[in-house]
Amino acid sequence: MPTTTTTSSLAINGGTQVAPDGVPMIAVKIDQAQIDAAVEVMQSGMLAQGKNVAALEESYAKMSGATHAIACANGTCALQLAYEALIEPGDDVLVPAWSYIATASMIVARGANPIWVDADPHTYCIDMNDAASKVTPSTTAIAATHLYGNPVDIRAVERLAIDHGLAVIYDAAQSHGATYDSKGVGAFGDAVTYSFYATKNMTTGEGGLVSTNDEVTDQTLRSLRSHGEAEKYVHDRIGYNYRMSDLEGAIGRIQLASLEEVTAQRQANARALDNAVADMEGVHAPTVTDNAEHVYHLYPVRFDPEAFITPEDGPPIRDVIADALRAEGVGCAVHYPMSLTRQPVFDRPGTEHPSVADSLAQTLLCIPVHQHLTEQHVALTAEALNKVTNAYRA
Repeated sequence: MPTTTTTSSLAINGGTQVAPDGVPMIAVKIDQAQIDAAVEVMQSGMLAQGKNVAALEESYAKMSGATHAIACANGTCALQLAYEALIEPGDDVLVPAWSYIATASMIVARGANPIWVDADPHTYCIDMNDAASKVTPSTTAIAATHLYGNPVDIRAVERLAIDHGLAVIYDAAQSHGATYDSKGVGAFGDAVTYSFYATKNMTTGEGGLVSTNDEVTDQTLRSLRSHGEAEKYVHDRIGYNYRMSDLEGAIGRIQLASLEEVTAQRQANARALDNAVADMEGVHAPTVTDNAEHVYHLYPVRFDPEAFITPEDGPPIRDVIADALRAEGVGCAVHYPMSLTRQPVFDRPGTEHPSVADSLAQTLLCIPVHQHLTEQHVALTAEALNKVTNAYRA
């Protein structure tokens, strides 16, 4: 069928919408149990970090495979705490060019130097071959992101760290409950950081956490979190007020209790999308890292530009498809519109721009996968994606 005929059927061009009632990209819902837990804390008058935070830390450590868990104010604070405990100013730190900015910006905040590493073209996590090629005598650490809910190749990261004596910090802000080699991702590395931002697989509104399996690191993190305290009103280092409130801790405890169920629903939705995308020429479902369990914070589909017709001098085909999908009633989002090296704060003369990361900024689009989708929502998402991609296929 001629392309002009199929494009005329798209809702963006006046055609009938696939999902007139809408399929939300994100849905945040706080149930009555969480509301009751929060009200109980408020009624108690004990709002600061307390028993609920301690209980969340204990439960989260157990769930994630870690020995220790230290809750904090948000995921960025978690990264800052981990970097301060494990990295010194002036160090060179391997960091993915394809990640959220906090993974790298907190390295700079520590006074260390981000060494940009490209993304794996299939898993979108850090490319360990590229990482190995960029190790120098000044390299002291690697920061690797478990991206979109997909764990990085931990075996390769740990091997590189052992060979070169590197500290390992994993950014798991998007990967609550993910596993590698049948172990929680908290079982690996020197520290693992998490975010409990509102749109994450589990949330406390804001909030974050660092896990570690080292006793000394645990003590350092707890001290840094609370003004460098060695004991109450005795401070042996400069620290911060990065504590989590007990209100957030109470919500987090309830959220964590349902994380397994939430993850299973996201994975079921992802399997249905995988099956649908498999039949769409030029469209690729997410690739799961070998030996890993993906928890699908996001579901990024990748488009082969050569498989589609893009208007001359127009935006990337990904953006054309995104606009058309939204018109069909299906939410979608770009994570991320540029690699970190293209961010104005990092794009300086002489900066290397890794090619795969640059490509992903033009070809990835995240479609709905969250636990609040119905089977009909997932089916409509697949139908709309198929309709739109067929209309623009070369």
